[in-house]
Amino acid sequence: MTTEPGRVVVGVSGSLASLAALRRGVLEARRDGRTLVAVAAWEPPEGEILYAKWPDPAWARMWEDEARLRLNRAFEEALGGLPAALHVTCLVIRNAPGPALCAVARHPDDLLIVGTARPHGLRARTHRNPVRRYVLTAAGCAVLTVPGPRLLPGEARTLRLVPSPSFAPDTAGRHGTAP
Repeated sequence: MTTEPGRVVVGVSGSLASLAALRRGVLEARRDGRTLVAVAAWEPPEGEILYAKWPDPAWARMWEDEARLRLNRAFEEALGGLPAALHVTCLVIRNAPGPALCAVARHPDDLLIVGTARPHGLRARTHRNPVRRYVLTAAGCAVLTVPGPRLLPGEARTLRLVPSPSFAPDTAGRHGTAP
């Protein structure tokens, strides 16, 4: 009886740290012959409680589409497109990032990878990385944190201003995007 290896689940937000995590996720998935599951989580900007008071399906679709675009753009920016010869599943989930990632990486054989920003100063250290803190305490599988790149002051802002090429998703069956 052979057991299938767990999946490599990567949280993708579009940040520089999450792009580094996505690249590491591809390496881990290739090394062990695992499926790569890229997860983009989203919530209504005003929060679920306020959204429940005044629901607007068109508004929710817009934010979901934005999360899907961010996920597709991350593959383009981090890897130049979807990796070849690797089974990739893309999921867009309406939930907070930490709970969404832990719900997907629910098997003990899974590997959960998240990017972590490099905080500067005491205040930044206490208020950053809530997703990392959540998954380290709640995940039921191994967690790998990948630090973002070291940047000089102002470099992150400059990198954000560089336009990225548009992404045309591949429909040849190498990946699927959850509705």
